[in-house]
Amino acid sequence: MITETGKVIALKGQKAWVQTIRASACESCSVRNGCGQRVLASASSGRANQVLVDNHLGARVGDEVTVAIAESALLSASLLVYALPLLLMVVGAVLGQQWFPAEDTGAIVGAIGGLAGGFVFARFGQSRVGARFEPALVNIVPVSQMPPG
Repeated sequence: MITETGKVIALKGQKAWVQTIRASACESCSVRNGCGQRVLASASSGRANQVLVDNHLGARVGDEVTVAIAESALLSASLLVYALPLLLMVVGAVLGQQWFPAEDTGAIVGAIGGLAGGFVFARFGQSRVGARFEPALVNIVPVSQMPPG
């Protein structure tokens, strides 16, 4: 499980909006100098991220909480969103070139069509299994365990 600590900033029915800031985690990490995540966090200036999670633990606004997502869910979501559209773009370009071998226009149109089809498929695929890709609220951090700051 990949975990992140954040603060509940709002409640919406049975769900909670949790705000996290990635830069703080990077500062305490032992491999921060060789990690790509640190580069991304510095590029976003440690910008706060917000995520909507089920509030089955009864967290309240202002509570420090831990949210988690399974590594397999993160990998599956990444493949669905990034790899599938690129794969379909290449397949579309090859098919377009096969159907219209005299011009590059067929390959270009096929690539654009494949990429668009990949994005559409990823969108509908995500909505079909979206709950599996959502982070979950796993813990409310007691005040005694919170770092000073």
